[in-house]
Amino acid sequence: MGIMFTSEACGGVINVCPTLGNAQREGATDTFNITLFEVFTGENKHCATQVTWCFHLPQVFSFIVPTRLQRATQRVLHRLFHTRNGLFAGLHVALEAAVYGEYTWEVFGYCQELEFNTGFLLLPYLLLAVNTGAFVLCALTNPGTITESNQELYLRVYAHDGVMFRKGVMCCTCHMEKPARSKHCSVCNCCVHRFDHHCVWVNNCIGAFNMRYFLIYLFTLTAMAADIAIITVAFLIQVVLLSNLMYGSYVDEQGQEHEVEIPFLIQHLFLIFPRIVFMLGFVIVLSLVLGAYCCFTLYLALTNQTSNEWYKWRRYECPHCRAQQPHDKHTAYRNAYSRGVWINIKEIIKPPTVSERKKKT
Repeated sequence: MGIMFTSEACGGVINVCPTLGNAQREGATDTFNITLFEVFTGENKHCATQVTWCFHLPQVFSFIVPTRLQRATQRVLHRLFHTRNGLFAGLHVALEAAVYGEYTWEVFGYCQELEFNTGFLLLPYLLLAVNTGAFVLCALTNPGTITESNQELYLRVYAHDGVMFRKGVMCCTCHMEKPARSKHCSVCNCCVHRFDHHCVWVNNCIGAFNMRYFLIYLFTLTAMAADIAIITVAFLIQVVLLSNLMYGSYVDEQGQEHEVEIPFLIQHLFLIFPRIVFMLGFVIVLSLVLGAYCCFTLYLALTNQTSNEWYKWRRYECPHCRAQQPHDKHTAYRNAYSRGVWINIKEIIKPPTVSERKKKT
């Protein structure tokens, strides 16, 4: 992860790595060595004049925070976001264990007492089993690492579209020609075939050969959170109805009597079932966030795009970015890899090989 800002002097968008101190202009062949300190303090004359005002606050902190603490923070951030580690995967497992522990310990038992349908209550466990399997496969499957031995094969899978992926472009780290739709992952330190993104939650890149597992993992995770939220809400509603809380009243601090309203009801339920209500808030937020991301990922899958390609396409469509390009290089981008919804889905389920591409052509 890095800090991104716009600089007219540098000719585009610059990603600044907060730990390594390097910034590379996307869509260009040259790399500017801009340390984060130079950006904050304005010592780099090439780009500092165009840095937006959002850097003023970090500039102040750079003088307040001791240098040792800054370096320690940079090392921690580098360890978390720029090297492969199992911290976020462990956090993912811990959060799942906490949610399912609370669901099993309290919600499941209470719902059984209220005679909820057993199959309805067991559905989250079925989703958990499928999600765990997809999580393991996504984490352990090779996403499509490009090496010297398989580079020639990957070069023939997809044709270069001449806009986002140009023939003959070399990876400056791997020192190999980059196949179309590939990208170098700085975390895994390798080029990945049909690169989508690096997922810290599975501690692996998402590429051509584990994208199908990632989709199953993402959709089941969303379904798990939504299902537990629905069951918990149904339980709390049943509690309210059986206790006739909605038809009662309460006396405030001034001694005035009021009818029970939703805010008071939520506060009352939180006092009675604090862990359940807290878990409910967490899974509702998680359901909304994951639901939105599921819709976005499904759109990419149906149109045969990756997250990396979508981001690059947005750059080409951005009027400001287009204005930075020479007039003779203005090219309208068209997705050359989409072959219809059904074929796009089949391509994710079974990634094409060189032989299959030859048969199609």
